[in-house]
Amino acid sequence: MAPDEPVRRIEPPGFLHDPALVPVLDALPHARLVGGSVRDALAGREVADVDLATPDAPEEVVAALRAAGLKSAPTGLKHGTVTAISAHRGFEVTTLRRDEETDGRHATVAWTGDWREDAARRDFTINAMSMRRDGAVFDYFGGIADLEAGRVRFVGDPAARIAEDYLRVLRFFRFHARYANGPPDPATLAALRHGVPGLAQLSAERVWSELKRILATPDPVGALALMAELGVLQAALPEATDVDRLRRLVGSGAPPDPLLRLAALAPSDPAALAERLRLSTAERETLEALAGPAVPPASDDADLRRALADTPADELIGRSWLAGSPPEIRSRLAALPRPRFTIQGRDALALGVPPGPLVGELVRAVRAWWMEGGCVASPAECRAELARRVAAL
Repeated sequence: MAPDEPVRRIEPPGFLHDPALVPVLDALPHARLVGGSVRDALAGREVADVDLATPDAPEEVVAALRAAGLKSAPTGLKHGTVTAISAHRGFEVTTLRRDEETDGRHATVAWTGDWREDAARRDFTINAMSMRRDGAVFDYFGGIADLEAGRVRFVGDPAARIAEDYLRVLRFFRFHARYANGPPDPATLAALRHGVPGLAQLSAERVWSELKRILATPDPVGALALMAELGVLQAALPEATDVDRLRRLVGSGAPPDPLLRLAALAPSDPAALAERLRLSTAERETLEALAGPAVPPASDDADLRRALADTPADELIGRSWLAGSPPEIRSRLAALPRPRFTIQGRDALALGVPPGPLVGELVRAVRAWWMEGGCVASPAECRAELARRVAAL
């Protein structure tokens, strides 16, 4: 077979008719789709992102897009990447390249016109395929066969590919969790184990980015168990002490939320874990909230309203998944409106209470009365209770 002959032709996937993508493809006739969009189109899965590669140099890509009336952004010129902007959406276009030098984290690249040479620097065979817009698929390393067999296999020597970028150790498990039907081959297992010390070179942000994707797969338990067996999990997430708890969570039908699964996997000291992994503020708050107490299964509606008065329903529902609570609790929490206590300090001031600590004490006392009653007293009833307490001073 000629080096650049397609190995399969498929009906062009529907996303190729995307009105935002079509002008970009028209402007870059030498470009092909690469990476995940090709893999998922062949697997019959929904395509999330569309990336393109081309033998044209970055400046030629920019000129071609400009000639077609499209804007571009130099998002990664050092690595040959230009973002084509069409209909307010971005499509990454990367010039074919080869690695000149790697250090386990970064690569120095040079442009090439050879599609196979570009494919050879990619991580896994299922990610090394390319496709023209007419559905012609180019597969230099057996990616189609691996995809159909449920194998995740490195392009070339696994140890060499991992040494180029140690993040590939974690990326392997992300794709293994999503696409694999069986265990890795012995050479891959050995390379993954050998690459564990290299994980120390990675930033916390990069580690969390991959862990989050692993945890978001439909069932990450098998991949995480294999990570633990090889020492990868201990290196990347030493706080992970409860794979069995995660297994129970996944088996219960809980949503595939990575933070919920992280809370199950690493239940101790969420604040310290959030700090070490450099979680965003929103992620940190969610993880810490999930560590709170779950609503007892025997709670009546008044108990649930009290819990909802202090904590949003989604946090309480998340805690219930972690606690293994029965589904009925989640249904009831979701069905109940969140009670709102409306009395504020200004209500006490309007009744003649002078500014000072007494204002807060009164508001807190009325809220405690409202909570004790099951959070059903109306705003008018709460104001009346406040007035009664002010009158009794």
